[in-house]
Amino acid sequence: MANLLYLVHRLPYPPNKGDKVRSYHLLRHLIARHRVFLGTFIDDPEDEAHLDTVRAMCAGLHVERLHPLRARLRSLAGLLGDEALTLGYYRSAGLRRWVRQTVERERIDAAVVFSSSMVPYADDLGLPVLIDFVDVDSAKWTAYAGQHRWPLSWLYRREGVRLLAFERAAAARATHSFFCTRKETDLFLGLAPECAGTVEPLGNGVDAEYFSPDPARASPFAPEEQRPVVFTGAMDYWPNVDAVTWFVQDILPALRERWPALRLHIVGRNPTPAVRALAGNAVNVTGTVPDVRPYLQHAAVVVAPLRLARGIQNKILEAMAMGRPVVAAQDCAEAIGAERGTELLSATDAQAFVSEVNALLCEPARAQLIGAAGRRRVQQEYSWEAQLSAFEPHLAPRRVGQPLAG
Repeated sequence: MANLLYLVHRLPYPPNKGDKVRSYHLLRHLIARHRVFLGTFIDDPEDEAHLDTVRAMCAGLHVERLHPLRARLRSLAGLLGDEALTLGYYRSAGLRRWVRQTVERERIDAAVVFSSSMVPYADDLGLPVLIDFVDVDSAKWTAYAGQHRWPLSWLYRREGVRLLAFERAAAARATHSFFCTRKETDLFLGLAPECAGTVEPLGNGVDAEYFSPDPARASPFAPEEQRPVVFTGAMDYWPNVDAVTWFVQDILPALRERWPALRLHIVGRNPTPAVRALAGNAVNVTGTVPDVRPYLQHAAVVVAPLRLARGIQNKILEAMAMGRPVVAAQDCAEAIGAERGTELLSATDAQAFVSEVNALLCEPARAQLIGAAGRRRVQQEYSWEAQLSAFEPHLAPRRVGQPLAG
């Protein structure tokens, strides 16, 4: 058993959005084997209610409240130099003091860092450092640049360049680093070949017992609604906003020509004004729901038309675990590694999405078979325990005078 410092940019509970699902399950994995001292931020006031739950899980907890306006001002100060704006956003003297005091007081063996934004807190501690980058965030900012006009395009492109330089330096200093897919790992190594040998994939998982079909689970849809199509996700996350906007504008009208009563249900917390504006006869925007499983279980088709997201999408794994047929953007489908056409369907453009969704609506028996095959794939390969087992060899407690493995 090791004493671990775990640094996360967002309170890893409740696991109600993509990054929090992964950081929460990593926390669970670590506390089952080690003493964990968690340093993190709260950026959602609703998370305050869960602090006692998280505190009971950890040997120590320090939480910084993130004030968006102050954080943005700190971030923009980076424009005066060469710093990535992300780093200023998460800068806190209070958290830095707690980290150093904890390392001195608790004989910390290693630091586990979730996301590049938390790396500065693990610098100069004299500890082995394991970084879960999750995605190549710098590449995400560069992709955003192509979707926006100047000056945002310039700002996002700058962030991509600055953040990549930081990611490369952080990975070069780290004991070991992880990305959520082989594709993301290869992308990073192509950008940072000097890090070969200390970077590997660490996939996402899904709790297939929690996300499982239940015959007693009631449908949230109106009785007359025969073919509900569902999208799930945090609806203040730009790739999700882009995905549903594209679906409603370029895909849904063609589907409604064949299925006039078809409705898209956008299920997720914090819908932006742009998402709320999509609501109408053909689109239902739910906002926060107490349980996403009824929407998934009773969907005719689950869609994931993500053009900007990277890596394995938890929303896709959850829908597959629920036994529903999923049509996903090709990059997202490739990240899953399921057999396309029998376990998961993919599409590269609007016309392909229309074709794949329409085929499933026309052939409900085939849709059921694809959903069942997808669930089997998740059960076989995507348990969190199986995915996170790759982390543990690098956390063997060190003997006196020896570093951690890795």
